[in-house]
Amino acid sequence: MATPSVGRIVHYVSYGTPGGEYGKECRAAIVTAVPDILSGGLDGKVPEVHLCVLNPEGFFFNKGVQYDEPQLDEHGHPRLHGLRGGTWHWPERVE
Repeated sequence: MATPSVGRIVHYVSYGTPGGEYGKECRAAIVTAVPDILSGGLDGKVPEVHLCVLNPEGFFFNKGVQYDEPQLDEHGHPRLHGLRGGTWHWPERVE
């Protein structure tokens, strides 16, 4: 897997609403910092990153976002129900 770096585009999984009016969704996000790499404390794990998340209603900044590996369906799309809200993953490849 690629190592995240500042400026890379990733997907952020939104939490959705507690009442279920809105479900989890992938949102585009830009990596703004990778603190584990800067401190030399990576130790073979996927680092937490700081993100600027881009939403249709605006954007927000989130620090210390953990990675979550999506499971793909038969079409190669991520299964959002298996992903934890508040995590990031690499965008799936589109062909």
